[in-house]
Amino acid sequence: MLKDHEKLVQARQVQSELGAILDSVQEAIEVADRNGVIKYVNPAFTRITGIPEEERIGQNIFDASPDGALATALRTGRSVTGFRTTVGGSSAEVISNAAPIMIDGRLEGVVVVFQHFTDIMKLMDELRQRTSIIENLSDKFGQVTTSKYSFVDILGTSAELRRCIQLAERAARSNSTVLLLGESGTGKELFAHAIHHTSPRREKPFIKVNCAAIPETLLESEFFGYAKGAFTGAVKSKIGKFELAHGGTIFLDEIGDMNLSLQGKLLRVLQEMEFERVGGNQTIHVDVRVIAATNRNLRELIRLGKFREDLYYRLNVVEFTIPPLRMRKDDLPVLVNNLLIKLNRKLGKKVKGLTRDAEEILLGYDWPGNIRELENVIERVMVTVDEDILTKEHLMQHVSQFNATPERDIDLIPIDQMEQLLIKKAMAKFGNSVEGKRRAAQVLNISLATLYNKLKKFRTELDNR
Repeated sequence: MLKDHEKLVQARQVQSELGAILDSVQEAIEVADRNGVIKYVNPAFTRITGIPEEERIGQNIFDASPDGALATALRTGRSVTGFRTTVGGSSAEVISNAAPIMIDGRLEGVVVVFQHFTDIMKLMDELRQRTSIIENLSDKFGQVTTSKYSFVDILGTSAELRRCIQLAERAARSNSTVLLLGESGTGKELFAHAIHHTSPRREKPFIKVNCAAIPETLLESEFFGYAKGAFTGAVKSKIGKFELAHGGTIFLDEIGDMNLSLQGKLLRVLQEMEFERVGGNQTIHVDVRVIAATNRNLRELIRLGKFREDLYYRLNVVEFTIPPLRMRKDDLPVLVNNLLIKLNRKLGKKVKGLTRDAEEILLGYDWPGNIRELENVIERVMVTVDEDILTKEHLMQHVSQFNATPERDIDLIPIDQMEQLLIKKAMAKFGNSVEGKRRAAQVLNISLATLYNKLKKFRTELDNR
């Protein structure tokens, strides 16, 4: 008798615990016996349907809700899932899952669990939003990069190069926009990496956009991203480069090739640090440091109406010109030595150096393609030879100047007159401003002070005539 009593107490305890669990469930639960008589509903049932417990229990499900999932499962003896219907005696539209209760292979009743349709839709909408966030984050992680180079990687000791490095190091400590000028292949991207690497933003993204490599029709969406459905094929939204660069630096390479329409939109971003995605209406705020670069003469493009003057003044808060290789030929030995080390690893070679006459070949060439051309020439030579010392003969066939036709003879004039002609030509090309004189001095390979002295001398000579 005692054991039976203990079993009864245990059964009542389990029943009480099970009832507490069912009462706490947020989904509505309804149970009917094999005859369809409703035996149990939990508090969530009343909350969702508005039907009190006492009005529901004791009713027959075939009378109360004959078309519902519970009645269907009881009638067929099979489970019902994702059943959308209105609960009998209520206006609540729900999504239901019902299953038969089988004991020893015999149908003893049916249980249904359901949620309000609007709750399901809210959950689905939240799921879609979370999925979109995850997809965008996945895209972002796949595209975000950081700087690969520092100022240590910029090799050379020439005065003009050191001046550029010192200016760039000072600029790196601020958030000011930087405009890098210089011929193709001089190392503008290397400077951009180094500025970011030295800046307080170095732990944040460094995003590069080549404005000349992306078709004009795609450049805006590349910059600002696009919203889902913005155009055919936009099945999901996409994060743009400015959004990816949030907190960090965006490097706009070849900015002189950007079309006027996009220049206006870029100007707004620089002024307001906000934009909308293509096809979207949500304003996105960003914190981005901009570094721009070009090998084109922006002042000339402004004069021709191909570049916005207001954008130019917004970009050139800090502006400097990286000198071409022909103006820093003293740096050739250290550049070549570094290339040999790097290319030996890449190509599996053991080149130790160059002969003296091979070095003279390099020093005698003007390198119109600058450091990029130098890298190309050295790699081509190393690919085609097996010796561990590069000679003049190895280089001759790869340096284009020495395969050119001989230079035509020119009329001989006094050196001082030739000097004056060259200076006049440089001033006509670059203008009489301080920046124009500085650039003229660079091209003429003389110091700015020397240029001022020569200009003063020419004016004195003219006054005395």
